[in-house]
Amino acid sequence: MQSTSSIKSLNNIVELADTESNSEDLQKCPPGDYQATKQARTLEQRVDGLRQTLERHRGSRQLVILQDFPDPDALSSAWTYKLIAEQYDIQCDIAYAGTLSHQENIALVRLTGLPVQRWMNQANKNRDLSVYAGSVLIDNQGTTSQLMDLVKQANLPVLVVIDHHSIQEDFQPEFADIRVGARATATIVTQYLQAGLLNLDSSVGEHIKCATALMHGLRSDTNRLMQAQEEDFLAAAYLSRFYDTQLLNAVLQTSRSKQVMDVIERSLKNRSIQNNFSIAGVGYLRYDDRDAIPQAADFLVTEDNVHTAVVYGIVHDEDEEIEVVIGSLRTNKITLDPDEFIKEAFGHDASGRYFGGGRSLAGGFEIPMGFLSGFNEHSEFTRLKWNAYDTQIKQKLLRLVNPDDNPIHTS
Repeated sequence: MQSTSSIKSLNNIVELADTESNSEDLQKCPPGDYQATKQARTLEQRVDGLRQTLERHRGSRQLVILQDFPDPDALSSAWTYKLIAEQYDIQCDIAYAGTLSHQENIALVRLTGLPVQRWMNQANKNRDLSVYAGSVLIDNQGTTSQLMDLVKQANLPVLVVIDHHSIQEDFQPEFADIRVGARATATIVTQYLQAGLLNLDSSVGEHIKCATALMHGLRSDTNRLMQAQEEDFLAAAYLSRFYDTQLLNAVLQTSRSKQVMDVIERSLKNRSIQNNFSIAGVGYLRYDDRDAIPQAADFLVTEDNVHTAVVYGIVHDEDEEIEVVIGSLRTNKITLDPDEFIKEAFGHDASGRYFGGGRSLAGGFEIPMGFLSGFNEHSEFTRLKWNAYDTQIKQKLLRLVNPDDNPIHTS
């Protein structure tokens, strides 16, 4: 679990801003201007903190780490950080250890030329990280990336963390901008652009493509701006000067694969609805089809009389011969906190690390299968294994959905 000192370190910029907000000149502000002035001071200090950190590492090389299954918010925000860092002669390599399986993510990377690398686990054992001065975590805090084990083994310091998820990891980076109330990391980095850390130029192709990626990331994490806050709209208004509408449409119009449609079909067939919760197990999936799970959850939550959908399955990684239970939650119920719900439902491992978490209106979980992980040629064993995990996950979820009932009987 995180220590109090670590949490304070991760929030050092926010705490500093809160201290400044009590200064005499701020107190003199008219009541209507007080909050706006306070927010401006806070953002200014965040930008200054990042600028100073980049200046200290001028001319170095950094490793930007994404979650194993990076989404548009993470991909676009990492690209933006890379372009900002280049203003300080810092070279950045953006890497992830999992896979791009969502069709829109694949299209985003291919159509924009987004500079991201997939670091395969087999090759990571021989990677030399001594070329890097430190690592950077964008849209994550290390708990969702297999690359963090490599970083820790190489004693590579975490220099920067920029994220909008709840505080998860116990480390002390040089700079942290973690805004739990923010809808998207894309909004945070766009504010850096607006503050002058990088001046976008509509005549520069890379800037246009990055702005397009940012707009996609912002739209993705705010449900097409329907769940956006004022700061998200302001960021979108700024990006509207630079992004390519035709390029964004090309990314958004990418069709679903047959594998994704099959998983959605399974989720419809297997779903059970109780108290406006739709819960569906979809069985076994290939590692490359993992992103079909959140897409199925997105689909189920649109059904009448459903405000929350949870879809899960056992994902098999043939390369590593491991299996994990992966699930996604989507909700349109404002009073339901996905982060609290998932953490209460599934708890944490022996080291205190939660099996999942969330942000506004969305969440996910990943549970290692340990000794039972791996392929078995006996179909009956495979069926029994799925039934056991399916029953246990449903039981944990329904304990919160129907706290007074016990709808699952295994005998």
